[in-house]
Amino acid sequence: QVQLVESGGGLVQAGGSLRLSCTASGRPFSNYAMGWFRQAPGKEREFVAALKWSGGSTTYADSVKGRFTISRSIAKGTVYLQMNSLEPEDTAVYYCAAQTDYSGIYSSSDAYEYWGQGTQVTVSS
Repeated sequence: QVQLVESGGGLVQAGGSLRLSCTASGRPFSNYAMGWFRQAPGKEREFVAALKWSGGSTTYADSVKGRFTISRSIAKGTVYLQMNSLEPEDTAVYYCAAQTDYSGIYSSSDAYEYWGQGTQVTVSS
């Protein structure tokens, strides 16, 4: 099994920055992929960003492209989400997720087997 430990949420003003971290432990797998999702109260969980572990290719939701950066530390087994130019619309609980065998789908939560506990990100006006 894969265990995900997530941290880095907090309260920031609009225009500020946060960096979320998610450390994965467990057996390594080929075609490993990790993603970030977020969910605001009363809204559906939405895709934010994803990374393929092998090669490090990334993809982003249009709403965060150019502001957020997903990256990885191979040595630490950690994926990061650097969030810059935060807006109140970014306020949500952010979840990291992992799929151990990339299905070809990155933006659907159903594709991910493992999930972190979530961390709250609040952006004030």
